[in-house]
Amino acid sequence: MVEIGKYNTLKIVKDLDFGVYLDGGNGMEILLPARYVPKNVKPGDEVEVFIYHDNEGRLIATTAKPLAQAGEFQFMEVKSVNNTGAFLEWGLMKDLLVPFKEQKMPMREGKWYLVYVHVDHITGRIVASARIDKYLDNVIPNYSFNQEVDLLVAEDTEIGYKVIINNTHWGLVYHNEVFQRLEKGEHLKGYIKEVREDEKIDVSLTPLGYQKVEGIAKTILDSLKAQGGYAAVHDKSEPELIYSLFRCSKKAFKQAIGALYKQKIIYIEPEGIRLIDKSNHKNISIAKLMLISRHTPIK
Repeated sequence: MVEIGKYNTLKIVKDLDFGVYLDGGNGMEILLPARYVPKNVKPGDEVEVFIYHDNEGRLIATTAKPLAQAGEFQFMEVKSVNNTGAFLEWGLMKDLLVPFKEQKMPMREGKWYLVYVHVDHITGRIVASARIDKYLDNVIPNYSFNQEVDLLVAEDTEIGYKVIINNTHWGLVYHNEVFQRLEKGEHLKGYIKEVREDEKIDVSLTPLGYQKVEGIAKTILDSLKAQGGYAAVHDKSEPELIYSLFRCSKKAFKQAIGALYKQKIIYIEPEGIRLIDKSNHKNISIAKLMLISRHTPIK
């Protein structure tokens, strides 16, 4: 069976002038209009398509990519409003409906809103909801320390950025741990810092723990190599500069260069860091770096 509101890989069963028909299972055939048919495909080939209902209520396929599929959150712009609800621009020919009952406040044309895309259990149609909270934190968070997750930036608050984790939970990235401005709707990777007793989740934008040192050290060495063996950044540099260069906190940077220094891979000079031997830094011992970094003092 096909999944409405999601990407499906379906087999072509008929090739006609106005498009191709795809096998939707249980004897059902779904039209992929000619404008979306990839070149040089034929019956028997499989294509990845998004399945939704057209204006006549029929299932239809497209190779166009919507801004979000069912089960995902995204910021979208209101294209029009009528007595049914608000209609969002989401990358397909048919706009996405937000019924009035799913609006936290009346939506206005031209404004952007964070919505959740889902299949209405009564009509079977794809709709969106701006009542975000009822679709988040519905399962007990089961994350491990430093687990990599997908984030969507939802809101900038007084203490940090509210983010949506894996389309499932709310999380928070604290302002004092961010060295760049994050924008609403931005997608990025994050790392679980802590799941608190109240099930609130703290998130970091950089890896955590000593295992991060190896990755940061490699980034530093790659940068040094690209710059002829020297970089004008050191342990007294501003956190913003360090983050812009290596995407890590100042603390993590100091751990990494401390480990590299103890392995005699770099010099730490008053105004920067320098490779000792540019030909001898390709294979860093991860275990050794982690061991050294545990004993590198952080000031």
